[in-house]
Amino acid sequence: MAADPATVLDLPKPRWATDDVSMLYDMATRFLSEEIAPRYDEFEKAETFDRKSWTKAGEAGLLCASMPEEYGGSGGTFAHESAIIEAISHVGVDGFGIALHNSIVAPYILHYGSEEQKKRWLPKMASGELIGAIAMTEPGAGSDLQGVKTRADRDGNQYRINGSKTFITNGQLANLIVVVTKTDPSKGAKGTSLIVVETDEVEGFERGRNLDKIGLKSNDTSELFFNDVRVPTSNLLGHEEGQGFIQLMQQLPQERLQIGASAVAVIEKALALTIDYVKERKAFGKSILEFQNTQFELAEIKTEATVARVFYNNCVERHVNGGLDPVTASMAKYWLSDLQGKVVDRCLQLFGGYGYMNEYPIARMYRDARVQRIYGGTNEIMKVLIARSL
Repeated sequence: MAADPATVLDLPKPRWATDDVSMLYDMATRFLSEEIAPRYDEFEKAETFDRKSWTKAGEAGLLCASMPEEYGGSGGTFAHESAIIEAISHVGVDGFGIALHNSIVAPYILHYGSEEQKKRWLPKMASGELIGAIAMTEPGAGSDLQGVKTRADRDGNQYRINGSKTFITNGQLANLIVVVTKTDPSKGAKGTSLIVVETDEVEGFERGRNLDKIGLKSNDTSELFFNDVRVPTSNLLGHEEGQGFIQLMQQLPQERLQIGASAVAVIEKALALTIDYVKERKAFGKSILEFQNTQFELAEIKTEATVARVFYNNCVERHVNGGLDPVTASMAKYWLSDLQGKVVDRCLQLFGGYGYMNEYPIARMYRDARVQRIYGGTNEIMKVLIARSL
């Protein structure tokens, strides 16, 4: 019987994994296995998903699960988003960019948008008609968001946006983009604002290259260019300009926890796949699992994975209850993504030469894991943030 990533650690369910969260996990797993996994190689080769997959995910209730029902969502919490993220990694379709859409982009609109903005955008995000992205990173500004150069100059009842962004997840498909801009460059961080651009409604917006990445091939990641893009001043998120940096800081803990969700789920998937492989693969007349080195390696990995899962579960519980602080979120992002890289590497080693072959999922997991230590703020930046609490 094949090892199941969801139960490979023999742990009791955390309190936040209520019946409806578990049902959503099962539904997401079934949908992703039936609708996405059979086409995943096609998406990897195309280096993007198609819009139909997004609308199907919307119909299945996998978009905006934590948004209120009055705005087209399912009325859940981050626990529900975690169930979807974990299902994505357990099924092995990590390039599907719905996690960013659900638990990064949509919350900016929910928390900082006006009633009119929420009613206008969130239902279309829940259906998949609008695909979300957030444009933070620039060629000269990555983890240091204060270095953003994109400008939004007020012109009557409009903003004129000029600048370029890079490494933007969902960049080829997104038609609702939260753009990090400077509305007053003289004020530094206090001159930063978040402005929503509906790309189908404007002129001067251009998509650059779909960037050629090491891993997560099926997730479109792009350059974006804003050349005198005009949007109404009503597209500003928040009651006044200059709130963008504070808004980003308030929401980044959830983004970092989301990366932790993916990391711990991939660790479980790698462990499950490797247990199955070493039981079946023979060498010198016995299974690979019968060698003491294999047993010791997997014993260590299972122990580390268990510690990771318990820590992650605790972070989710604190977050759902409103008590996850930025320092602990940084710990989760740094440590879980770091462990993901180490575990996948060690599991690949136990596959031997087959682990290096792209036809084996562990090879793709190895490539996909590397970016986890970079996006959402590099792990080095996470350590700086943690050190400030000492």
